[in-house]
Amino acid sequence: MDASIIIRTYNEARWLPAVLEAIANQTLARERFEVLVVDSGSTDGTREIAKAHGCRLVSISKEEFTFGRSLNLGCAVAEGRALVFLSGHCIPATHDWLERLIAPLGERGIAYVYGRQLPHERSKYSEGQLFRKYFPERSALPQEGFFCNNGNAALLREVWQDNLFNEALTGLEDMDLAKRLLAQGWKVGYIAEAPVYHIHEESWLRVRQRYEREAIALQAIMPEIHVDFIDFLRYFVSGVLFDWASALRDRCFLRFAGEIVMFRLMQYWGTWRGNNDHRKLSRRRKEAYFYPR
Repeated sequence: MDASIIIRTYNEARWLPAVLEAIANQTLARERFEVLVVDSGSTDGTREIAKAHGCRLVSISKEEFTFGRSLNLGCAVAEGRALVFLSGHCIPATHDWLERLIAPLGERGIAYVYGRQLPHERSKYSEGQLFRKYFPERSALPQEGFFCNNGNAALLREVWQDNLFNEALTGLEDMDLAKRLLAQGWKVGYIAEAPVYHIHEESWLRVRQRYEREAIALQAIMPEIHVDFIDFLRYFVSGVLFDWASALRDRCFLRFAGEIVMFRLMQYWGTWRGNNDHRKLSRRRKEAYFYPR
């Protein structure tokens, strides 16, 4: 089997049907890949949707969930040569997305590859700016550095077997693994021709918490990085001004001006808090960081 698509879910009923329909319409023959849904306790019909679309369903309890552990659980039962990771709210944007994503694996020492992410019409404006920054129009095979994102990625199964995802991190398990693979001589690639629409529909509190837990994880991956309060203010102001200028060029300033301020505030406030949180997490706080909703 060429590929196993592993989708982590928690209450993804809104977008999961569109995700699975896009997968069903891929040019790669259906018998050459499988779809696994690793669910962490959905109550909105997500599990029923997965079963109706013929997915293999894997369950992980709320108490056991971490981002890395849920992926390791899915990888352990997967049968494909390529392990494909897709968020339950990332919709493949092309019919050849899967073929394009897995094609670079094994070439030029590439063991891990990630695809482009595009803003959806429901995406926040500033998030669209981040997508343009981190997921450019041009591929890099291989790329420099260890940035990677499991919202839309693929990994050689044989490589994963010797390099499991870190189950203790509060996020960024993809970058942690990519850094370890580069140290072993493997390469990471970026394939722009394998795009998905990434849809985040979060409250402002959830945006802040997402960046906070990612900053905590980044501290473990890159302990040399420190974000102080002056950095927070500088990044916030520059982020708002950059997005306002872009919104003016796009002729949508009045529509998004306030949203831009809130997003950049939550992004950098969360980053500052997480980067400066050196305490052990209490059980309640750990639950808030790890559990996806």
